[in-house]
Amino acid sequence: MLDYVFSAAVTMLVVIDPIGLAPLFLGVTVDLSAEERRLVAWRSCAIALAILVLFGVVGAPLLGALGITLPAFRIAGGLLLFAISFEMVFGRRTERKFDATDGEMRAQVLRTLSVFPLAIPLMAGPGAITAMLLLAGEARHDPSRLAALFAITVLVIASCLVVYLAAERVNRWLGVTGNAILSRLLGVLLTALAVQFVIDGIRASFPG
Repeated sequence: MLDYVFSAAVTMLVVIDPIGLAPLFLGVTVDLSAEERRLVAWRSCAIALAILVLFGVVGAPLLGALGITLPAFRIAGGLLLFAISFEMVFGRRTERKFDATDGEMRAQVLRTLSVFPLAIPLMAGPGAITAMLLLAGEARHDPSRLAALFAITVLVIASCLVVYLAAERVNRWLGVTGNAILSRLLGVLLTALAVQFVIDGIRASFPG
């Protein structure tokens, strides 16, 4: 049991990587206010946690029934991330060009951003989903192990929330020019991550 808990904790922490998500969070929320950024942080973490727990419970049978493979998840996640990274590099966040007085439209944009790309695929991405499926399989329907796995997942997502909320201080320190530069640089890094997702998916699909 202790070995399982240690393995699950290290795996989920490394795969989700809360510290590594901090600059990406700043990059995709660069044009939001402090209050909106906090709201997006809470929502995205809640959504990611729900998705990971769901896959831990019924993920493997569901994917098997639909005929969907994990490499397909990696490729799809990579393509979605590439679209976001392209917009970050060239400053074309067209989905956020709205009238600031239109509260309903702004709320819709915040909800969308919480789901994609923050919850999916940055936190509950192909790697995290794969890890949940494998660790849930190793639990072998043992309730205590599954409870430990879900508790670990909650703690890791909670650490993501803490990092996101602390990122606001970094945002104030950078200022407008610093944020613009950071957004472009992170867009390039996110592009590389997206391409790596696709490469990993293709390699897993065609191992030869």
